[in-house]
Amino acid sequence: MTESDLRPSPITATVDFDADGVQHGFLRLPYSSDESAWGAIMLPVTVVKRGEGPTALLSGGNHGDEYEGPIALFDLAQKLTAEEVSGRVIIVPAMNYPAFCAGTRTSPIDKGNMNRMFPGRPDGSVTEKIADYFTRVLLPVSDIVLDIHAGGKTLTFLPFAATLSRRDKDLEAKGFEAVAAFCAPWSVRLDAIDSTGMIDAAAEEQGKVFITTELGGGGSASAETVSIAKRGVRNLLRHAGILTGEIEQSPTRWLDLSSGDCLIVAEDPGLLELCVDLGDPVTAGDLIARIYPIGRTGVAPLEYRAKVSGLLAGRHFPGLIKPGDCLAVIAEVE
Repeated sequence: MTESDLRPSPITATVDFDADGVQHGFLRLPYSSDESAWGAIMLPVTVVKRGEGPTALLSGGNHGDEYEGPIALFDLAQKLTAEEVSGRVIIVPAMNYPAFCAGTRTSPIDKGNMNRMFPGRPDGSVTEKIADYFTRVLLPVSDIVLDIHAGGKTLTFLPFAATLSRRDKDLEAKGFEAVAAFCAPWSVRLDAIDSTGMIDAAAEEQGKVFITTELGGGGSASAETVSIAKRGVRNLLRHAGILTGEIEQSPTRWLDLSSGDCLIVAEDPGLLELCVDLGDPVTAGDLIARIYPIGRTGVAPLEYRAKVSGLLAGRHFPGLIKPGDCLAVIAEVE
């Protein structure tokens, strides 16, 4: 245990997490700036509790340019009643609130990528302080955790729910049961490209059932993806025994993203031409994309081909691409 671990979180909640009823308030993080000398960052939070039972922690806006989560969770916070609940629901619609307000993936204050900051630090940057509060206050009281993601401004995905492969296979199985209950059109077994600093890893360390999503992208949200998020959140609460009623079933197909060959990364800059669309089947060796050099005409485009067979599950969204960008994601069909 480090000296930092012994420091209390600077964040205080204006809600009582142990009180029955519906409470709307804030997670208040002191932040002195040029605009507000004794100011604070105010993260909206809702707690809905009735009696004893499991606790679900629901978050969106981990990245500030992903909108299905905030829309679904602001909606749930407005509509959920204590009479519906057995246990407790903690709703944080916009975890990285500064990034959410700026419409950016990372925080405009410290450039922090929230999903690379866990477990965080109580004496760190603004983003680290928020991650620390989740790690030391919210995760420990939770039984099941949902962190809703989409592709943001630079990616777009088939709408899927997912959980990561785990060292603890019992916990992994519970995660896959929760993914199935979410009933997204696609359900994914996922290995993180880089799990360091992710809320997924922090939840696993504490033995929590954890699921996530990728529900579209392009820096906006569609009626379809928002509907999937709203339905999935309530389905997950029913699965956890917090809400009564039957899970609203919708067909799902299982995909696997555990192979490193599923990811195609651009090695060249230029103008991107995708040769297949999201959901299209592909075979290893198929042409996936061309990148045209844009400095002169008459130069042949560079070709990118699939390394595995499956279907196109994700793609780079803007028309221009640079080396290191994720160009495409090919999911293998289970």
